[in-house]
Amino acid sequence: MNSQLIRYITALFLLIVCSSPAQEQVTPMASRQDSINEIIRLQNQARAAIIRQDLGSVLTDLNTAHNMAEALKDVELEASCDNELAKFYYSVRQFDKASERVSAVIELLKDNEGSAEIAEAYLVQAQIFMKDGDYTQATNSLDKAFTIYESREDESSMARIQLNKGLLALERKNPTSAVNYLEASLTTFQELNLGYYTAQAQLNKAKALLELSDSPNSTSAAQAEVALQAAVAISRENNYAQILTDSYLVSSQMQVEKGNFEAAYGLLQTYHERRDTQSDISSELLATDNQYRLDKGEYDEIIAELEANLERKDSSIKMNNFTSTLSIALITILSLLTLSLYKNNNLRAKANDLLQEKNSELQLAKERAEKASLAKAQFLSTITHELRTPLYAVTGLTHLLLEENPLEHQKEHLNSLKFSGDYLLSLINNILDLNKLEANKVEIERTTFNLKKRVNDVLVALKKSAEDKNNKLLLEFDESIPSKLLGDPLKISQILINLIGNSVKFTENGQVVLRVQKLSETENHVNLHFEVEDNGVGISKKKQKSIFETFSQGSLQINRKFGGTGLGLSIVKNLLQLMNSKIQLESQLGKGSKFYFDIRFAISDQFKEDKNPHNIIYDIDYVALENLSVLVVEDNKINQMITKKILEKNKMKCDVADNGETAIEMVTKNNYHIVLMDIHMPGISGIEATQRIREFNKELPIIALTAVTIDENLDEFYRAGFNEIIPKPFKTEEFFEKIHRTLFMNKTPV
Repeated sequence: MNSQLIRYITALFLLIVCSSPAQEQVTPMASRQDSINEIIRLQNQARAAIIRQDLGSVLTDLNTAHNMAEALKDVELEASCDNELAKFYYSVRQFDKASERVSAVIELLKDNEGSAEIAEAYLVQAQIFMKDGDYTQATNSLDKAFTIYESREDESSMARIQLNKGLLALERKNPTSAVNYLEASLTTFQELNLGYYTAQAQLNKAKALLELSDSPNSTSAAQAEVALQAAVAISRENNYAQILTDSYLVSSQMQVEKGNFEAAYGLLQTYHERRDTQSDISSELLATDNQYRLDKGEYDEIIAELEANLERKDSSIKMNNFTSTLSIALITILSLLTLSLYKNNNLRAKANDLLQEKNSELQLAKERAEKASLAKAQFLSTITHELRTPLYAVTGLTHLLLEENPLEHQKEHLNSLKFSGDYLLSLINNILDLNKLEANKVEIERTTFNLKKRVNDVLVALKKSAEDKNNKLLLEFDESIPSKLLGDPLKISQILINLIGNSVKFTENGQVVLRVQKLSETENHVNLHFEVEDNGVGISKKKQKSIFETFSQGSLQINRKFGGTGLGLSIVKNLLQLMNSKIQLESQLGKGSKFYFDIRFAISDQFKEDKNPHNIIYDIDYVALENLSVLVVEDNKINQMITKKILEKNKMKCDVADNGETAIEMVTKNNYHIVLMDIHMPGISGIEATQRIREFNKELPIIALTAVTIDENLDEFYRAGFNEIIPKPFKTEEFFEKIHRTLFMNKTPV
């Protein structure tokens, strides 16, 4: 007896049993729900069998489910069954039959354009158009499906659209675009643990990367092999037969690229053998298609008769149920009243105990939070000092080398090193002071700078990371922008480095473009528009809402795959707010992203600039500082050397003390014009050394030259007797300006 006929008899038996006296609680609604559950079960069973290419019962299951949906007169369920049949016919390359089923779905749901089933029909329709070579219609169908899924916020289905856009790009011989779409879909598939689609995306990514490869040893070829191995591993683990079959063809292509033609031929032969076997099975199934389909009218009559019997029984059941329900309700009400009186007294007593317990917990939590806050502050203070101390050596030595007339090619490297050091210092400050940044307490500097040079420095700093991912960095700079602007160049550099670095990280084999355009200009100000655009994986609309939050990334998969802390875009957002601007974002999965903002700068006074060719914005009389004697108190030998050379280059006399005790002794024996005092030293600290010097010399200017975080310790420094504070690393001009100001404000004789 055919399995289709067995299912028919089973369904009839279940319905008759439901109408027997022993099942008096069963209602027509329950019977309908049972039928729906059976339809869903048959669909899931068929879907899993198609993935495994175990097609023996697929057509039987789907036809049975379709007949049951028609009998229930449920349009959505019927459309769902048609979609599953369309996918089956597509999988066995019966594209005409697949197209008929898709058309049936679109006709059924023509009045419900927002249905998930009609979106699914558009997706299958797009796949059929692709096979026919009608790429324009395929694109239109994919876009229709994506619009519906986007309105429903269906992340997994949106990712399937991206997967199919990647397949379409492959068909159109555009492998770069295909990789971007497939990468975009993979992020979601891996995050949602969708093994079948992950394997499918990895396999097609391998195909696209193979087309991008120009040699067996290229980066693209290596990436293709990794993607193929991932697809095969997932497919073997889950028995995805079709993907495993297709993997033999891709493996064969890889062996051809490597010149292993014998291995390639063997893999190709295996591919054709597996494919022919699957085709034979499909042909046998299709030969028996519709042979035992149930008659719709007969099934309708059975359902109608059984439901009529159930309705007749329903009236008598309702009266019995009403009497029973009323008795149970009265007993329940009396029981609840008794219970409530008993529990009321207990609750009051427990509430008092609970309040006392919660107060104790809150007090303990407060103490723990205070300890954690103190530990955090101590950690930040320590790590700040440990980072700033070697960074001072980097920036100081770079400054000294730039002062020694280096060769032009050396000067370029030193300028890049200086730029990177300045940026690293700024980044350290922003990471450690993120709360202060979000509270808009970070100060904006006002310095004359050349914007184009600053932009070029950013691109040079990021050139290596772009090349590592086979990306091109492009600059479109409006040459009508004034050459000298007034603003904070470090903040601008930090914004651009974070934005461009973010685009480079999420783009492969593509390009990142930085555009700087002038919007308007007056006598004193200029309004500029900045854009950073890439053609990478893109960002979904849902994730665009949170991408600028602190420590936020698209997903855990993104963090594992691309790295990073999720801090860069948050810093960009806060810095631009501080500069009265706002970051904007446009992005589409698989096509790329564009970040942009507008900002207003003052134009530097050209006349004053000519008087100041070295771009020194501080009012310093360097001649007045010549021949002054300085005591540098510093335990770090490299820092001693750097500070001493910087002072001596300005013709100042310099002595060095290794610790606080030696400094006190040298101050008692010599007449110094000024002391530069480190804070953390072996023996007594710089603060204690200054306090002891003040016991016998209250006029000597003493400046704290330190790498510690000073924001929270200003009062302590000034109470100890310091006249000024210079944090390390420092700008040379600022260093001499503070020395000059301290000497002349204190009116120290020189």
